Amino acid sequence: MDTWSFFSTCLVSLWLHRLYVYSAVAFGISIWIIIQFSTSKHQKKVAPRADKLVNGCATLQAKEVYVAGVKIFYGSQTGTAKRFARALAEAVISLNVPVEVISIGDYDPDDCLLEETTSRNICVFLVATYTDGQPTESAAWFCRWLEEAANDFRFEKTYLKGLRYAVFGLGNSVYVDHYNTVGRNIDRWLWMLSASRIMTCAEGDCNVAQSKHGTIEADFEAWKAKFLSRLQALCRGEKKPCSGKCKKGRCKSPGKQSKESSDHEHGASEYENTEAEALFDTSSEAEADAEEAGGTNSVVDVEDLGNIMRHMKQAKRERELEEGDVGMSLTRENAGRKEEGGKREMITPALREALTKQGYKLIGSHSGVKLCRWTKSMLRGRGGCYKHTFYGIESHRCMEATPSLACANKCVFCWRHHTNPVGTEWRWKMDQPEMILQQAIENHQNMIKQFKGVAGVQAARFEEAMTAKHCALSLVGEPIMYPEINRFVRLLHQHSISTFLVTNAQFPDEIRNLEPVTQLYVSVDASTKESLKRIDRPLFKDFWQRFLDSLKALSEKQQRTVYRLTLVKAWNVDELKAYADLISLGKPDFIEVKGVTYCGKSSASNLTMANVPWHEEVVHFVQELANLIPHYEIACEHEHSNCLLIAHKKFKINGEWCTWINYDRFQELVRAQEQSGGSQTFTGADYAARTPHWALFGSRERGFDPLDVKYQRKNKARDISGC
Repeated sequence: MDTWSFFSTCLVSLWLHRLYVYSAVAFGISIWIIIQFSTSKHQKKVAPRADKLVNGCATLQAKEVYVAGVKIFYGSQTGTAKRFARALAEAVISLNVPVEVISIGDYDPDDCLLEETTSRNICVFLVATYTDGQPTESAAWFCRWLEEAANDFRFEKTYLKGLRYAVFGLGNSVYVDHYNTVGRNIDRWLWMLSASRIMTCAEGDCNVAQSKHGTIEADFEAWKAKFLSRLQALCRGEKKPCSGKCKKGRCKSPGKQSKESSDHEHGASEYENTEAEALFDTSSEAEADAEEAGGTNSVVDVEDLGNIMRHMKQAKRERELEEGDVGMSLTRENAGRKEEGGKREMITPALREALTKQGYKLIGSHSGVKLCRWTKSMLRGRGGCYKHTFYGIESHRCMEATPSLACANKCVFCWRHHTNPVGTEWRWKMDQPEMILQQAIENHQNMIKQFKGVAGVQAARFEEAMTAKHCALSLVGEPIMYPEINRFVRLLHQHSISTFLVTNAQFPDEIRNLEPVTQLYVSVDASTKESLKRIDRPLFKDFWQRFLDSLKALSEKQQRTVYRLTLVKAWNVDELKAYADLISLGKPDFIEVKGVTYCGKSSASNLTMANVPWHEEVVHFVQELANLIPHYEIACEHEHSNCLLIAHKKFKINGEWCTWINYDRFQELVRAQEQSGGSQTFTGADYAARTPHWALFGSRERGFDPLDVKYQRKNKARDISGC
């Protein structure tokens, strides 16, 4: 064989060898692809840990964690719930799942609960109910906070979306009217904020005669077994395991679950549901009502229609009977009211229910109090409201109240979305001011008491807060409409409580006749007739003349007076010259300029977040306005409230601003005037006090008291402003 033939033979052999190797590799890859395809075809979800080829090498993907851990919250008085919590924790640990046991009294939902929406934890609530239907002392604050959040329109209804939870209530069915109300309420309030149940709310019964399993311990053990089974399923990534009772292995429709589980909300025990159904994310009575109103698009099996129609007819009959009883009772109640004096009460039963859900403590037939968020903030040493910065009030000692829930305006930015009544004159039954003040103080103190032992609350401030020192008559409505407003103000002063009264500038005669208050506000929401009508939407036909007359009446007052300007972007921020003219008319001592607070969507207003000015935009507006009013300067700033204060130069004494108030001196001056029969008068300058440096405009603190600690949420929710 010559050299060329030998060389050709070698090349052909090498080529055939490579072809064989490539074919083998290709065949192997093809087999791997077929196996993977076949596996994925028969498995709905690939195992959380899978191999992946990268440059011919196999790598491991990170294993997905479906449950990061379990947090067990307990509210216990006798120790039973605490004992159950520890027993459940031991069982969870045996599944190699991290667990934390927390006393609900040591937990601050305002700070921490939102974090659970992204933590991948399961939250378990073991809560007891007192015989009167109230939570234990340790759980009172948590329940109060959760109820307000669920019923306050300023909280997004998806606030707790992502939080997964289960509830086990401890009660005694002997007290049938209040049986396990705390557990049921927590379950409902969490659902209203879009949290997700992992299983039906369960109930343990101390009454051995009615307990499903003979004792409350047995009830808990039965529920614990179901919970652990559900937890294991969640850890595997299963969301809704099949019950095995439906056709072709499909789980029962959400519609059917909702109807069946609604029986539980009417008093039936969780154990009346089947064991399989307890594994599903079931619905409450509130969800069932939403479905009946068209709130869901769930598919209902044909064989289930009969049961659903039977439940609907039964519910309808019960509602008709209930409404009949309510109607008769209201008829008798209204008849009694007419006998009392021929005037109806301002607060109707429906209005009372709506305002109570919003957190009001209603007093008599037309008054109310509510705890301001800044009161809670200062109790914890997290800073006070802008009145603390501008005027030196102690926010934790301020009572927010009103003797009249009615108003003569329907402002587009009303933070109550017009749930309060409206009117141009007092035409309702009237309560006496002594009763209003007494109940206002009692209700305020009861709300403060709920903070006893709450995490972060300073003991010294808690004790101080039990004695109100200030009253912000700005809660809602028009307090100056109350016919006995002067008597009410005098009573406040007799209790050494300062008065900050806000009016909407539609009652000029009442402003003239008003006796001295610590500080009198007038809301100046617009500077032209057209914009005022568009923003305040007043009921009076002569609203503009009333507005101007009110400002003139304000100029005649000797005590401290304030214009309150609320800036609404694209509505009233371009009227600087007109605002300056109104200031020269009313001659206020101070001008508060605040960016509007967005309070959520409402059919009563078309405002959006686009109408909320940035703080720097408010600063720019105030600077331009100050240039147009020569007797005024910018004095203070409270950045957190998006608010600045313009003050008359007469309060700048020896080069130092004196916007703060000497409250003890004010009380002395009021008593002296009253004792003199009105002959001894005084002015706002007589009870002025020096403003601290940190409150001044341009300071490094920007209005935040350095004695407190600024708190920044990890997941910042909507700012819920107070007065």
